Amino acid sequence: MPDSVQQLAEIPRQFIKDGTLFINRCTKPDRREFIKISQAVGIGFLVMGVIGFGVKLIHIPVNNILVGAA
Repeated sequence: MPDSVQQLAEIPRQFIKDGTLFINRCTKPDRREFIKISQAVGIGFLVMGVIGFGVKLIHIPVNNILVGAA
């Protein structure tokens, strides 16, 4: 019985140890890396907006044709 309790207590202990190692290994991005990531995110937003606008432009006339025919 005590062995199973130790095994059960080992799981959170190992999780905390792994989390601490991960946080200590993380570094803050430098200015160049931050700008590169920001540009990638901005381009992604722009592309998703263009795709959404295109879908909306196609959807409105098709919807009017389908609903208008009914």
